[in-house]
Amino acid sequence: MNAVIALCHFCELHGPSIVFSTQAFHSQVPAHLLEPSPSQTESQDGSNGSGQEQSSQFSFYGSLEHWLRPPRTPQTSTPPTPQSPITSGAAGRTTEMCEACRSMAAGQPGFVSNDHEAKVSYVSSQYPCHPEIFSIVRQACVRSLSCEVCPGREGPIFFGDDVRGHVLSHTFFVKDSHARGFQRWYSIIVVMTDKVFLLNSWPFLVTHLRIIIDKIQMMALKVYEAEQTECPQRSLRLSSSVNPRDFLRHRGMNKPARSLVELTHEKNLFARLHMWFTWLLKAGGNRMTEKLFEGPPTEDTVIDMERLEETEEGFIKLFTTTLEVSKKTGADDQSDKEEKSQLATTREAEDDESSCPEFKNIRHLLRVLAYDKFNTLAHHTIIGNQVIVRGSQRWLVKSVIQALQVFLPKGCSRVIAWSSTYVDSWMCNFLGLELGVEIPEHVSEADKYSVLDILAPKDAQSLSSDTSDQFDGYTFTVSSKTVLPDVYPALLVKMEQAMVQAKFTNEVLECSLTAMKEQWMNKVKVLFKFSRASGSHSQEEVQKLLRVLGAGPHDEPLLKFWMTGLSIQYKTHALESSFTASNDSYYEVCDVSTGQ
Repeated sequence: MNAVIALCHFCELHGPSIVFSTQAFHSQVPAHLLEPSPSQTESQDGSNGSGQEQSSQFSFYGSLEHWLRPPRTPQTSTPPTPQSPITSGAAGRTTEMCEACRSMAAGQPGFVSNDHEAKVSYVSSQYPCHPEIFSIVRQACVRSLSCEVCPGREGPIFFGDDVRGHVLSHTFFVKDSHARGFQRWYSIIVVMTDKVFLLNSWPFLVTHLRIIIDKIQMMALKVYEAEQTECPQRSLRLSSSVNPRDFLRHRGMNKPARSLVELTHEKNLFARLHMWFTWLLKAGGNRMTEKLFEGPPTEDTVIDMERLEETEEGFIKLFTTTLEVSKKTGADDQSDKEEKSQLATTREAEDDESSCPEFKNIRHLLRVLAYDKFNTLAHHTIIGNQVIVRGSQRWLVKSVIQALQVFLPKGCSRVIAWSSTYVDSWMCNFLGLELGVEIPEHVSEADKYSVLDILAPKDAQSLSSDTSDQFDGYTFTVSSKTVLPDVYPALLVKMEQAMVQAKFTNEVLECSLTAMKEQWMNKVKVLFKFSRASGSHSQEEVQKLLRVLGAGPHDEPLLKFWMTGLSIQYKTHALESSFTASNDSYYEVCDVSTGQ
């Protein structure tokens, strides 16, 4: 999530101030950094007395030119300027800040967490690293603790604009027995330039910011109650007269304010804040992703939407169940028992078939059938002839039909996956039949169909379950009275060439076939509007259009069949637009003829 999360505090001496901030850095190539200076190494190694320099190499995604700058001493540092917030925060302002306004000790740059998978580094420091970001966060800090306050002064609020950024601010109080009113005022702000993303993340951010605030308040409350039990400040202040000269002494060891670490007695508080803020940035970015939709929805998408049945209440009907309640006689009870017995037998048969081999995809079907048989089925499929699959194993028959369906748009597929009787071609172009079902004579005499008969071995369960051997013993027979043409449809040739490409994975092949189908559906749309919505045309004009579309006479059966698979939405739009255009031309002719 491209945002900056900061902890802010309203100091009685310095006003609103940034205490702690966390932001993300993105880069493709990590920079390997070493420890910045020998002085820091000596200070870190001084505890063990060895004086040896330890190599603390780590990787960072982004630029740390400002953040990992060696700290300057007051004697050598230049006067702080508004254009260098990091320098002024690290050195020049150390003498100006009180403990309540400071989170990092002198010489400590901050905390870094790397997400190597996403190539993101999360950096926590006193101030944001970039001067412009520092200015935006500084203004948000002032507004969150002064003018932009929700009712009750505790809770979330949104403000901002496109110039200074958009801010989600959550203000809260922390108990302090030495403070005025026994509490201090803090806020956690989330600064972002994307207003829509920030508002959509409002429930997520507010919920988890509240959890962080509750933990801080709970730790501070325990310290406050312990201090009040030991020395009640309220009664002490009421019983003694305090003049302005002794005010700081009564507040506690001449300190204008205590740090949040001291208020909670948690020395690793800012390290925990770094982990909390880092998780918020990462989780907030992962929970919402942007998707780019290129162009209008495809015809298959429109067909899927049209097939969904919507009720009057606006719900989508997935399935229906008919409940019949009636008084049953003895004959009815007997018929129910027979139905239950038949259903149990069917379930047992399905359980036995669940172990039968299946075709995983269209390539698997091509590899098992070989090219000649596969090409016959593919040609009949793509031009709209009925493809009949007969077999004794239901799941195997269904897998063949599912594999062949990738050749067609969804609007052209009318499937009856399993039947015990023949169904005419006008009802389905894919039909699965039980083995032994006879095809009617009027169908067998025609040439608009093809049949695939699958004969399973007698002892199919004893065969190896390995993918290469699972169809050993099976016999596949393709029969058809159709004489295959010398020139196949151009789309079928391209699809078969894509399937034999060894470099294409199954996922790439699926995308390639989808793109081919969509390309030819666009040609079908043009032909539909030309032939159906623009009046009658001669055969010569149709051939000219086919040449413009990059098709030929051998593609006409495919184009005419695919025309039946166009969505109702497109057909209605094409007919209405042509009707409107014809009416406009009619009125123009009338105006010319009447001279008006």
